[in-house]
Amino acid sequence: MSGHYNVLIVGTGHGGSQVAIALRNRGFNGSIAMIGEEVGYPYERPPLSKDYLAGEKSRERILIKPAQFWADRDVNLLTGNAVVSIDPELHTVTTSVGEILHYQTLIWAAGGHAHRLNCPGHDTAGIHSIRTREDVDRILQELDRTERIAVVGGGYIGLEAAATLRKLGKNVIVFEALDRVLARVTSETVSRFFEHEHRAQGVDLRLGTSVQEIQNVGGRVSGVRTNKGETIAAEMVIVGIGIRPSVDPLRNAGASVTNGVVVDEYGRSSLQDIFALGDCALHPNSFATDLTVRLESVQNANDMASTIAGFITGERQPYKSVPWFWSNQYDLRMQTVGLSTGHDHAIVRGSPEKRSFSVVYLKNRQVIALDCVNAVKDYAQGRALVQDRMVIDTVLLADSSITLKELAQKASPDAASLPSL
Repeated sequence: MSGHYNVLIVGTGHGGSQVAIALRNRGFNGSIAMIGEEVGYPYERPPLSKDYLAGEKSRERILIKPAQFWADRDVNLLTGNAVVSIDPELHTVTTSVGEILHYQTLIWAAGGHAHRLNCPGHDTAGIHSIRTREDVDRILQELDRTERIAVVGGGYIGLEAAATLRKLGKNVIVFEALDRVLARVTSETVSRFFEHEHRAQGVDLRLGTSVQEIQNVGGRVSGVRTNKGETIAAEMVIVGIGIRPSVDPLRNAGASVTNGVVVDEYGRSSLQDIFALGDCALHPNSFATDLTVRLESVQNANDMASTIAGFITGERQPYKSVPWFWSNQYDLRMQTVGLSTGHDHAIVRGSPEKRSFSVVYLKNRQVIALDCVNAVKDYAQGRALVQDRMVIDTVLLADSSITLKELAQKASPDAASLPSL
């Protein structure tokens, strides 16, 4: 196998896969290789905490593309390997198995690794993350002999895992160090709604509670000691406290790195011929309060990949995508468009009591984001409000009998004259 590639993609997740797909779709005929730590074909990550953990989707059904797809498009998959260093002057990388690969263009889509606990007992058998397929496979191997599961972290991964495990009949305790779940990504209205739903489903939800120690019997998890002085019995711990971007080789090579690899609107890093995207890239985003952001989402990975593929093939269109996300928990589907961070007003549409509502976020009177729970129409129609930062009368926004499409048509004509975020 050749060690020289026109495009070498580091990472075999959504972003890396989409770059390869987009390049071939745009008629790029140069050599392409994807290198990744995991063994096997690229797969989707969102199902890991939901359908895959529940046993409702097999390995084959979460593949991004069928195995033959990559061979048909002449994309070399170098899996079970990782890039450990980069020489930007020689345009080479060194891998974990000692290979030296040459590139013309390097695309860094390495994602990140799950944060681990650092308390006493953090390395006890029975502690898991949900970041890779192998992570979930290890959980599944232990489930039959596990009844009580402690989930550390009340973010999306923790809550999705809790919902799935309750569906499987397990006793679940969730520990969230802050005073509400999803505190970093949504409003108190949405947080309290999901807290109520999880408790109604039988989850023991502990807010303002951090883990101080993982206790064990015979080397396996037996309980969790908290900052409240309690010890809660558990045979398994699932940790969902975020990720650490995989950026060390780029940092060591001299790239600008802060909260991720710093890239411009085309995905270019500060090093020549090196791009970065997805979970590990800090990119310009006009929908972010600080105008730069690192987003952990399939949408961001896919859209940044398309921008980079366009740049390489001569179609230079800057990244301008509206962020969107989703989360499935029990029979609830939450869909988010835009970024609510920094909002100064939140309007509730619909009824949390009836389990169908939206929260519309405003800043400087402009609509900047929506969280939609079992409210697909609001999600679909709200995108235009966020895209154009429309100014809508707040009384009308709260009236769910008026569609957002109708409100968009009546948006304030001076919206465009307001200061940008």
